[in-house]
Amino acid sequence: MKTMLTILSLATAVHAASAMAQTRQAPARSGHVAANGVNYYYEIHGKGEPLLLLHGGLGSIELFEPGLPELAKSRRVIAVDLHGHGRTELGERPISLIDMGDDMAVILKSLGASQADVLGYSLGGGVGFRLAVQHPAMVRRLVLVSAGFSQDGFYPELLPMQARVGAAMAEQMKDSPMYKSYVARAPKPEDFPRLLDRMGEFMRQPYDWSEDVKKLQMPVMLVYGDSDMFRPEHIVRFYQLLGGGLRDAGWQREHMSRNRLAILPDGTHYDMFLAPALVPTVLPFLDGKKGSAQGAKGS
Repeated sequence: MKTMLTILSLATAVHAASAMAQTRQAPARSGHVAANGVNYYYEIHGKGEPLLLLHGGLGSIELFEPGLPELAKSRRVIAVDLHGHGRTELGERPISLIDMGDDMAVILKSLGASQADVLGYSLGGGVGFRLAVQHPAMVRRLVLVSAGFSQDGFYPELLPMQARVGAAMAEQMKDSPMYKSYVARAPKPEDFPRLLDRMGEFMRQPYDWSEDVKKLQMPVMLVYGDSDMFRPEHIVRFYQLLGGGLRDAGWQREHMSRNRLAILPDGTHYDMFLAPALVPTVLPFLDGKKGSAQGAKGS
């Protein structure tokens, strides 16, 4: 029951984002790119430096409304429906962050982006993280929203809930906004139970990528809600592994880490992508600005 309530709370947020998406501007370009056996749907919005935008689990590109238009004012936003989500078919391959990390490199190259900034939320944050670890030269700056580096980052009571996700829930979800959003876009709407099975298999796999965190050479920003599904201790540890929060910055900011941590007030994991403060928080970092006014150009 708790598992269903968790999924349905996300479904409500997905519905809110989808409702906003009804009036959004059409992309400048859209289509599909084949990557390692998966035919990914993508959209391009705006012009400027490329920004790869990656949504959360059981969502789609539309999850980022209303933030996407604001990002597209100054960026060439490359938004992708992840494996088995939105308009990208599930197929027979398992859901894997490592595989999707490689897939994103193929997509960027296919769309003429040899390097891009990356903004990923939840599942998309995991994909962005793996892209940065596996193809570091392709990621200029990385923003991870509500994403962790190991399974023990979740509150313990969430793990058995995640483990129970599977096809058996599909029938109960047929009246939910999440299911309706899926069937409206998916190439094969009948794959919804299979997607739940794949996501359950994915979430039951333990992982600890703390050593990979230390390998990241590009600037990284971590963004969480103050009531996120990740424990505060895990959030702080993630920032410390990146070299932040280890000492005082100094009067001249001489000891300040190049990486950033943001905690947005009144935010949960399930509505972070709708937070009005999200885009204003991440844009100065993506633009390389520094200082209390964030007005000076960074490197």
